[in-house]
Amino acid sequence: MAQRQHAQRTLKLTDGKLRIVTVADTHSRPHPQTIERIRALAPDHILHAGDIGELSVLVELADVAPVSAVRGNIDTGALGVPDTMTIDVCDGDGSLIKLLLIHIAVYGPKLRADAAKLARKEGATLVVCGHSHVPFAARDKGLTVFNPGSIGPRRFQLPIVFGHIDISRERIDVRHIDCETGERWLPGPMV
Repeated sequence: MAQRQHAQRTLKLTDGKLRIVTVADTHSRPHPQTIERIRALAPDHILHAGDIGELSVLVELADVAPVSAVRGNIDTGALGVPDTMTIDVCDGDGSLIKLLLIHIAVYGPKLRADAAKLARKEGATLVVCGHSHVPFAARDKGLTVFNPGSIGPRRFQLPIVFGHIDISRERIDVRHIDCETGERWLPGPMV
């Protein structure tokens, strides 16, 4: 088995805040409204949680804001794209939070043991992942897990959504945005 590549990055708050847009599972074909919707949020940085497909997707996203990405299970030819990444978010006084960016991290609604182990090893408290195409935010194994969903071709009846993480010295907020409407996405009633 090939050695997994891990990268590290530091992001800094600007004027006391940082907005990170999170996307995943573009599969070479992000929704046509993607760039417009992301640009409207004026992100400081964009994270892609894998299954990029054609790397030109990252170039398009980079026209909006700097991009950090990890490889997904379809990204076998994505040379130079790491498998996992730790992102340290800092202000002038030091680190506020560490994120682990990884493609496959959950099994259903539960954090996989290997992802939890890596997050703890790296000192991360927030795991951002993709793979399932299912948008959610939850706590498991003492860690926060955020899956932005998918902005690629629709799978089953799942929404086409992305996420954003707003970080300040006081708080961290995670939300989902419907790529089709541009509105905040919340899960509907269980039927």
